[in-house]
Amino acid sequence: MSTLNNPQFQTVTHRMMQQDNQHSPQNDAVIGSMSKEEQLKLMQSKTDYLALYSRLKSLPLSVSAETAELLYMLTRSTGATNIVEYGTSIGLSTLHFAAALKDNGQGSIISCEFEPGKIAQAKANLAETGLQQWVEIREGDALKTLSTNLPDNINLVLLDGAKALYLDILKILEPQLAPSAIIVADNANFCPEYLSYIRIRSNGYLSLPFDDDVEMSMRLSK
Repeated sequence: MSTLNNPQFQTVTHRMMQQDNQHSPQNDAVIGSMSKEEQLKLMQSKTDYLALYSRLKSLPLSVSAETAELLYMLTRSTGATNIVEYGTSIGLSTLHFAAALKDNGQGSIISCEFEPGKIAQAKANLAETGLQQWVEIREGDALKTLSTNLPDNINLVLLDGAKALYLDILKILEPQLAPSAIIVADNANFCPEYLSYIRIRSNGYLSLPFDDDVEMSMRLSK
């Protein structure tokens, strides 16, 4: 039986999705009062991203249910064994990765998050579903935590942290990406620098938009 059909998994992930639906950055008094242009500028700033995400630290900011299931499908179908996740949040995407690894019978995830409260929630959710053995969560700035001790052949990557750093994180991971590695970038519509790079075939990627705000890419060469 697929872990997605496990009642405990369904209970936990349903609760997480409800938690995400009940909270939005627009509910923040300062951010909600900004224009779309001001919000975009703030999200794309490489100097203000820590302040922005510290302000939003109580919000789940999880991937959508559809994207979470896409991650499960990709992991199962590709047989990915080395997964890196930039942005754990409370662990919705992490749980779907871990469920797929369990169902495949092998693999591990390196995830990262700089907000301790979210790490605690993610670990609790993983423990509640019995999937913690598949996951390592690194606490701190991903520019540092992902700069060492990575597997040689990363098969699958999720980018879902501070949008301004997507390209920087990709550059850190790039030497370790396996040929045909898949990179999923959530909210990629906020990341023009990243999209400009990854959509140029000569940079070694085949890349296509998936849904309105998700970019799915494949590493063509190492």
